[in-house]
Amino acid sequence: MLSTKASRDSHGQDSSYFVGWQEYEKNPYHDVRNPTGIIQMGLAENQLSFDLIESWIARNPDAVGLKKNGASMFKELALFQDYHGLPAFKNALVKFMAEIRGNKVKFDPNKLVLTAGSTSANETLMFCLAERGDAFLLPTPYYPGFDRDLKWRTGVEIVPIHCSSSNDFQITMPELEKSYQEAQRLGLKVKGVFITNPSNPLGTTMTRDELNHLISFSMAKNIHIVSDEIYSGTAFDCPKFISIIEALMDRHLENTDIWSRIHIVYSLSKDLGLPGFRVGMIYSNNETVVSAATKMSSFGLISSQTQYLLSRMLSQSKFTSNYMEKNRKRLRKRKEMLVSGLQSAGIKCLKSNAGLFCWVDMRHLLSSQTFEAEEELWKNILYGVRLNIPPGSSCHCSEPGWFRICFANLSEGTLKAAMKRIKNFVDHNYQEMACDQRSTFYKWLSKILSNNHESDRY
Repeated sequence: MLSTKASRDSHGQDSSYFVGWQEYEKNPYHDVRNPTGIIQMGLAENQLSFDLIESWIARNPDAVGLKKNGASMFKELALFQDYHGLPAFKNALVKFMAEIRGNKVKFDPNKLVLTAGSTSANETLMFCLAERGDAFLLPTPYYPGFDRDLKWRTGVEIVPIHCSSSNDFQITMPELEKSYQEAQRLGLKVKGVFITNPSNPLGTTMTRDELNHLISFSMAKNIHIVSDEIYSGTAFDCPKFISIIEALMDRHLENTDIWSRIHIVYSLSKDLGLPGFRVGMIYSNNETVVSAATKMSSFGLISSQTQYLLSRMLSQSKFTSNYMEKNRKRLRKRKEMLVSGLQSAGIKCLKSNAGLFCWVDMRHLLSSQTFEAEEELWKNILYGVRLNIPPGSSCHCSEPGWFRICFANLSEGTLKAAMKRIKNFVDHNYQEMACDQRSTFYKWLSKILSNNHESDRY
């Protein structure tokens, strides 16, 4: 009696990424009410700068009260608004996006499509760019939710571009070509490459070489590039963030075909820490894509009240520049705290400069270099240590033993508690490994001595 979509379990909820969330919700940590609960380290949420936003709200009661120059805007905002969005908000948003990119890139509000979060933006782009059964190439590791966001309702397929730790998981031209050939072998038509820059889960910005590889590859194959740049404002260290648009402009490609095949996704969920406001957007130089995406956006609009409040906030350059500067400093400090805590436990991280997480190397803690051993370690950490840390396999990493750990959703005290748990676990784990190694050694030595004894008798 139900549709195939409703009756089939194809949403991806069985991934270890989502399982960890479900276990956390059953037993959430609280420093007073539940100090032995599971600490949530799988949530890429920026909670470090709420005080700055709350301070702005306190200074701007008219914006929160839906007033302008003391007069109520309630009726105007409560009545029907079309899906193009409030011009004041779109103007403020493109100005904010340009500011994040050092004003090296200018954005036209008429090429902007508002969506209810970046999830909606990504899915809408898939509907605009591909048919069911077409493919997009994605570099691994990638955000586990893309298996849902890009595929579930659209029917689009994902073909991985396998990146490795040997070069810090950077994209190479040979791997791009290998992924393209694999898609062809599977009988899939490749419509584009989908990237996250800065990367989730790596916490790194893409290098200029990587961006140039992508541009050259896409020009040669005549395909699209979708650049998810929702973490662009979190780049807190060198090298600086380079947008795909900036990379194109540096190569003077504005008047070429590739210019209309570049599409950017952005939101205010990460940079401003407002995921509950459901503010996302698509930016494209392709008029047909903008037109189609605008029509599709009617299925997931941003409320007029939200647009009004944020248009007031983002239009104040003094506030946005102060917020971005302080937020980046806080992110850097909290990231350094995580890295230091992990180092004290003998755990290293991929060098990162952006995002709300670190890509953590736990390969030395595996009982064997297999994904089965990674799953075993993940379960020990989730159910034993009581930390929700998604394993690399949930991000389609091709090497076992990597994990993503988030740091910006935790208080300083909670992060310290998590680091203490990890250190205790590693110390205990090493003791057990040492005992096992000694036991194995003594068994081997006993066998050798026994064999020698037997040979001496003849």
